[in-house]
Amino acid sequence: MIKTQIVVLLTLLNFSFASSFAQKQQDVVPLIELLNTLQEKFDCRFSYADQELEDVYTQIPSVDLELKETIDFLQNSTPFDYTVLENKNILLSLKKKKFEICGVLHSIADDTKIYGASIQIGNRATISDENGFFTLNLEKEQGLIKIKYLGFKTILIPAKELRNSRCKKLVMIPEIQYLNEIILNDYLVQGINKKSDGSVFIDYDNFGILPGLIEPDLLQTIQALPGILSVEETVSDINVRGGTNDQNLILWDGVKMYQSGHFFGLISAFNPYLTKDVQIIKNGASSSYGDGVSSVIAMNTDNTINKDTNGSLGLNMISADGYVDLNLGKKSSVQLSVRKSISEVFETPTYRQFFKKAFQDSEVVNSSTNLSNADEEFSFYDLSLRWLYQLSPKDLIKVNMLVMRNDLTFQESAEINNVNISRESSAKQNNSALGVSYHRNWSSTFRSELLLYGTNYNLEATNSDVLNNQRLLQENKVLESGLKLKTLFSLTPQLHLYSGYQFNETGISNLRDVNNPTFRDFVKEVIRTNSLFSEIEYKSDTNKTHINLGVRINHFDKFNSYTLEPRFSFNYSFDNRFTIEALGEIKSQVTSQEIESQNDFLGIENRKWVLSNEEDIPIIKSLQGSLGLTYSHKNWLVSTDVFYKNVDGITSASQGFQNQFEFLSDHGSYTVKGLDFLINKRFKSFNTWLSYSYAENKYTFSRLFAEDFHNNIDIRNNINFAISYAIKNLKLSSGLNWHSGKPTTSPISGSEILPNGEINYENPNTNTLDDYFRWDASATYSFRLSPKTNGFIGLSLWNILDQKNVVNNYYRINPSSNEVEEIEQLGLRFTPNAVVRVNF
Repeated sequence: MIKTQIVVLLTLLNFSFASSFAQKQQDVVPLIELLNTLQEKFDCRFSYADQELEDVYTQIPSVDLELKETIDFLQNSTPFDYTVLENKNILLSLKKKKFEICGVLHSIADDTKIYGASIQIGNRATISDENGFFTLNLEKEQGLIKIKYLGFKTILIPAKELRNSRCKKLVMIPEIQYLNEIILNDYLVQGINKKSDGSVFIDYDNFGILPGLIEPDLLQTIQALPGILSVEETVSDINVRGGTNDQNLILWDGVKMYQSGHFFGLISAFNPYLTKDVQIIKNGASSSYGDGVSSVIAMNTDNTINKDTNGSLGLNMISADGYVDLNLGKKSSVQLSVRKSISEVFETPTYRQFFKKAFQDSEVVNSSTNLSNADEEFSFYDLSLRWLYQLSPKDLIKVNMLVMRNDLTFQESAEINNVNISRESSAKQNNSALGVSYHRNWSSTFRSELLLYGTNYNLEATNSDVLNNQRLLQENKVLESGLKLKTLFSLTPQLHLYSGYQFNETGISNLRDVNNPTFRDFVKEVIRTNSLFSEIEYKSDTNKTHINLGVRINHFDKFNSYTLEPRFSFNYSFDNRFTIEALGEIKSQVTSQEIESQNDFLGIENRKWVLSNEEDIPIIKSLQGSLGLTYSHKNWLVSTDVFYKNVDGITSASQGFQNQFEFLSDHGSYTVKGLDFLINKRFKSFNTWLSYSYAENKYTFSRLFAEDFHNNIDIRNNINFAISYAIKNLKLSSGLNWHSGKPTTSPISGSEILPNGEINYENPNTNTLDDYFRWDASATYSFRLSPKTNGFIGLSLWNILDQKNVVNNYYRINPSSNEVEEIEQLGLRFTPNAVVRVNF
């Protein structure tokens, strides 16, 4: 009996325990799963290392708890510390206490304590309190502590220097900051953010992956943004909301660049591994910027002195590159980089595809029955140097130098009187730039930056005509120098005044020299411009309202004329989800590119720079306005902008006509009305977006044509769709690009040739090419080779379906058949690329 009672009791206890255990099992979930649920519930973001959370389970907190109470619950029930950063970003770090460091942060300007600074090493992080104090428990004393705070330079300090100290006083130096705060993180992918002034800011220190790109090509990256594309599929011809490439102001650390591409336009000429960030402004530019009636593309290198020496070596199927950042002591560091094409060693399939695209329908590949071209040799390189010197805690000197070059040579041969004669033709393009800047933090409320700069662009081509014993030499040179002074005065914490002065002298020369018959034409123009600019910025206490009002006044000495250019940007957030944005600007520029003949400069880079004059090239002026609405909530982003843009003073020669207007001269304007739309959804490891742009772009040339007609780059519809996936060190991305065809002018069917022997065209730009379509994909993987060395590999596939995309066409009369024939220029066909990189 007793035995039976014991058995029953044990059975009941076992059942009770099992029930209790089952109940507990139901209340326990994987920590990663719970964090994903909390992100959706509280509209926050948890940052952690995936491998640290594997096989970690936790009880489910009560649904009635608020975010802070939920964090307290997790702090006590999981082996992690939870650090709340800005914008509801919550950092998870393992609770491992081996030793403690501490410090107190002060501003060098007025010795005030710095509250809310981010202190991080590896996966451990904290923030400073209202007294500037911070403490951090570390696993080991190796590594650098990174201390960041908005408006101040980042501090890098070895962890061991803060161990066993009496909470060392650390001084932070205010940093010149002309960019407004970020309001949208990860606008497309990680590292692409939107600012409160309407500009897009790309941080290459923290960049994701885009379809078809394995390395962050600067000028390819920006084409992923709505309203920006290249109709010709090149980085040297970027069209922003219907404008031509010469209407983009491209700056490298404040210095204007007149060349932007290698391979005569197929890849960016700017080394992505030296570029800290890029700012793209389509409208509402700061009054500190002159030129660029279509956009501003401002690239910047880092202003932080490197405490340790590091570097990188890389090889892809087009070029090899390397850079090193050397520490020269506590006050100085120098960075040197070089990139060189590898075609002299061996030609890859990628190189051959690029060669076909770059030199199609040019003197390089065109030959006649009695003439042949051979021994084509093409190469490029770029070299950059950056030196930083901290004169004092308040003074910084920065020196930048950049040299880029493209070289092409080939032999033109023919048999004349039974003698084989060869002559060399060549094309050389280079741009060199030098900038010296001096940053001074006078106080916590007043800062200044002085920039002295110079840039030199040269395009030279020698075309040897063997059959006619003729040599044509063409040169296009640009020499520009100037200075720019910018100041920032903080009137109140909410009100800031930016002011400054800029002077630049731009000289452009063009030479055409023929030896048989002897002919020489040389033209040189110089314009000196003095500009004053001022801008006031207001930010509300809640950061919901941002207003920038500015004005720029330019004086052009050559014309003794002035331009008044007001600018504004307005940004207002409400309901923590919606943002209204209004932007506007008036701008002008005196430089532009023109085409005298499509065969100029061997037909490769046939656009030449020219200056406005008092005869047939007016000052280009633009008026823009846009209104936008953005919705951002629970990892959803929906953004739309409607815009209007008018650009006056363009010349017909700058538009690249290849129809009845090819050799006619006139100046006029174009007007664009359109819409940019973006929708983006972020998941834990996935990110996907869809962008759509609509634009109606029309010319007005009173002497060329009686009515307005479609712009040569009137791309009505443009769609980009992409998806990316990232897990640990692996990143994958794939995307589709589609846009409607480029306008074209066709001959009149049945009556193609006029009695005078010219082509009989229809009304200009009444037809369009076939729609453009491209599917791209890319993958990258990073790995550790040693404690101080990382490896990186990547593969990209451009135009996977090998689509035959016609990016341009024109018509010519075949002299042998006396019939009109169509010439098509194609985009890149299927093009793979691969990269291997070692970072140390």
